[in-house]
Amino acid sequence: MNAMTRRIVIGTAAVSMAVSLAACGKAGDDKESGGGDGKTIGLLLPENKTTRYETFDRPIMEAKIEALCGDCKVKYNNAAQDTETQKKQFDALVTQGVKVIILDTVDFKAAKSWVQQAAKKDVKVVAYDRLAEGPISAYVSYDNEKIGQLQGEALVKALGAKAKDSNVVMINGSPTDPNAPFFKRGAHSVLDKQVKKVVYEQDIPDWSADEANKKMGAAIDSLGKDGFQGVYSANDGMAGGIITALKNQGVKVPVGGQDSELAGLQRIIAGEQAFSIYKQIKPEAETTAEIAVRLLKGEKIDDLAPVKVDSLSGEFKGTPSKLYDASVVTKENIASTIVADKVYKVEEICTAQYKAACDAAGIK
Repeated sequence: MNAMTRRIVIGTAAVSMAVSLAACGKAGDDKESGGGDGKTIGLLLPENKTTRYETFDRPIMEAKIEALCGDCKVKYNNAAQDTETQKKQFDALVTQGVKVIILDTVDFKAAKSWVQQAAKKDVKVVAYDRLAEGPISAYVSYDNEKIGQLQGEALVKALGAKAKDSNVVMINGSPTDPNAPFFKRGAHSVLDKQVKKVVYEQDIPDWSADEANKKMGAAIDSLGKDGFQGVYSANDGMAGGIITALKNQGVKVPVGGQDSELAGLQRIIAGEQAFSIYKQIKPEAETTAEIAVRLLKGEKIDDLAPVKVDSLSGEFKGTPSKLYDASVVTKENIASTIVADKVYKVEEICTAQYKAACDAAGIK
């Protein structure tokens, strides 16, 4: 794997790391206990719009931390997509003497100075999902360019025999998320060769579903209802906004996403969304938890982070990392992936509104 490929990997996994290591103590604003006791891990997540952070990554991480370190504490905060808020949360952890911080950044470039200052105080930072700039001690994520390729390939497959003659709209992720350029690059590497043309493309600040909805509306106004045959959406949340805009104009074309959020899976079952990307959260979250605990104890992490990754700027090289693979989820394999891995139960996906569609898809 070359440096570029490794840098690409900077991303989606962040969630796992982000998980609140609370299990080792109490997750939350544990302000009473001093952090400089060698038993505290800080956990900073970037936002709460994406359901996986609080629903999956955090509790999985908590359970793993508790299993590995029964007397550890976790100090958890969520930045609600505000960089300055996250900086204050980070600085507070350092001031309190916390020596290991799991950081899923709101803005990867802004975090550089924080991480540099923390390193001077021997604070270890584990970058989760998004690789922050700076002297990071470890990084856990996915191969994000490969995820973009999977998305592109899945959209081409959804377009079928008409792919070569199809125009595509691309709605990309947030400019402050270091993963977004890699999803975009990976998708372009496929779409630029296998569809007619990308005729409209926008990056969406904060991964906002509302903004994606507006941009999709603008694309329809600009291109006409017949001016495109498919839509690439960088994640499921934005896909929801995009599909609403399409419905409002009476347009039906394949739309893909990422993250396998419950609402996205239900849209797939209903035939409104063509696919999503499934990233196994448990191994990523547990690896992150174990890395954090080992760093807290001063132990080696080589076996847990066997890959070396450079920062997006190239300034910080050779960060010990673990990069996980992902897979495409469609109506045909939800049962063998999402349900089989117990991400969601059948009854959670197949509510009354979707029961007939689930029965038709053989999801029971």
